[in-house]
Amino acid sequence: MNQQALIAAAAASLLSTLLVATPAAAQDKEKCYGIAKAGQNDCANLSGSHSCAGQSKLDMDKGEWKYVAKGSCKTMKGLSADEAKAAAGKKG
Repeated sequence: MNQQALIAAAAASLLSTLLVATPAAAQDKEKCYGIAKAGQNDCANLSGSHSCAGQSKLDMDKGEWKYVAKGSCKTMKGLSADEAKAAAGKKG
C-alpha cells in the first residue's frame, strides 16, 4: 500500500468514527435558551436575525441558545425551545 492510499484509508476511518459518534453525543445535549453570553451562542437565534454561532449581541437573550448537558438547562435558569418561543410570542 502506498503512502497516499494509507493516508486516505486513515482519513476515511477517522471520518467514519466521527460520524458514528456525533449522534450519540448530540443525544446527551439539549438546546438551552437564555443562558448564552454575548458572542457565545451556538447557532441561529429564534428571530432569524442571524444564522451562525457567536453572533449574539446581548447576554442572556431569550432568543439565543447554547448546547448544555441534557437535564441541566433548568438548573442554569434557561428555557426550552417551546418556552423561549412563548416568551418571544412565536408559534410552533
